[in-house]
Amino acid sequence: MHSVLSRRDALSKCFAAGLLVAIPPLSQSTLLAMWEQAEGRRLKPTPPNDLGPFYKPQAPLAHRLSRPDDPGLPLSVSGTVFDVNGEALPDAKLEVWQADPSGHYDNEGFHYRGTLSSGRGGQYDFETNMPGHYPSRVAQHIHYKVTAPGHKALVTQLYFATDPVFEGDPDKNYRKDPLVESRELVRPVRVFADPQSIHAAVVFEIVLERV
Repeated sequence: MHSVLSRRDALSKCFAAGLLVAIPPLSQSTLLAMWEQAEGRRLKPTPPNDLGPFYKPQAPLAHRLSRPDDPGLPLSVSGTVFDVNGEALPDAKLEVWQADPSGHYDNEGFHYRGTLSSGRGGQYDFETNMPGHYPSRVAQHIHYKVTAPGHKALVTQLYFATDPVFEGDPDKNYRKDPLVESRELVRPVRVFADPQSIHAAVVFEIVLERV
């Protein structure tokens, strides 16, 4: 039975055989130390954010939160759920909810609310409309509650760099909404437009901590 080489021994053999080359040149010990440090680097967990008063459990499974005839700017949201080691987490449960484009929550039903699961590679996506502002909150946002076996539950919110409240500079102005406690939660918005339509898209990656 063949013994399995350690990661360091395998890299050392590759270095000796010329299969692992640093540009500019580095010593074997320096290169291996840098490689191991990079592989051991942990992802930063997604910052938590307030649950808010409008959470409703048991939202139906849905990849579309809006209805076809709803007014507003169509929005696609996608991302991947990871653990802190960078491993994708399949079958994570994501509960998402938001105000409609007029700034109202559906507290009687489940309009603009849904539950979805991450796929085999940890990916998730859903279709909605850009949420509106409402008097008790400054910034547009989408709420998330994310759970996965063996990991801490995450409650957080997604914000949009295009929100007028940030005045075109979310790095400087993200705290204009006191509940936006981390700049990391403010994500860039891509817009796809032609003479007939316009559609926005945001990528929001999720990193969960282990229990």
